[in-house]
Amino acid sequence: MSVKIVIVEDEEDLLDLIEYSLSKENFETIGFLDTKNVQRFLDEEDIDLLIMDRNLPGVEGSEFVQALREDGFTTPVIYLTAKAKDSDVEEGFLRGADDYITKPFNMKELIFRIHAMLRRTSKNLNDGIISHRDLILDKSSRTLTVDKKEVSITKLEFNLLYEFITNKNTILDRDYLLENVWHDTESFQYRTVNVAINRIKEKIDPDKTKEYIQTIHGVGYKIV
Repeated sequence: MSVKIVIVEDEEDLLDLIEYSLSKENFETIGFLDTKNVQRFLDEEDIDLLIMDRNLPGVEGSEFVQALREDGFTTPVIYLTAKAKDSDVEEGFLRGADDYITKPFNMKELIFRIHAMLRRTSKNLNDGIISHRDLILDKSSRTLTVDKKEVSITKLEFNLLYEFITNKNTILDRDYLLENVWHDTESFQYRTVNVAINRIKEKIDPDKTKEYIQTIHGVGYKIV
């Protein structure tokens, strides 16, 4: 089931760029240049995420979201805005934000934050069990099954593989993995990541025939 994301951004070139970048992540995107027709669309369609600019013609973006919240709208909202003062950020969260990103922004960071938001609010997670091809991870029992056979892995290897599967279709660089799996970018080196990934590859694909984890040279890794 595809993830549907609505983006409200009045700069057309930026809207096109965001839609293009998210489509490469296999997200379904619907873009609006103002809030004029957004309410009607939300009344008719279920969406997974709303990305909202604040400086919009007509209605200010956070005021629009606040009105949605008052009507019972519970879908997560990320503000993507040039309003960057501390008071603006505070106001944004008080008006219904789940996350707040200021312009200028890094597209990779936006994509990571979207994935993180969707993981927290996913409608499709079933009791902590996630899968990819013939890999099945059970978070409650911390077990890995490969082609219906249980494979012994360490806690760190489990967390690393879990990060790949929950970010499938996304290239993860070493800094991201050090921060989100090791939770430390200072003490560990890139070699640490390389060694751990090679260990996982040996365990889940000893015959080297399935190539679950692909190395993107000079960038990072991706599960395929």
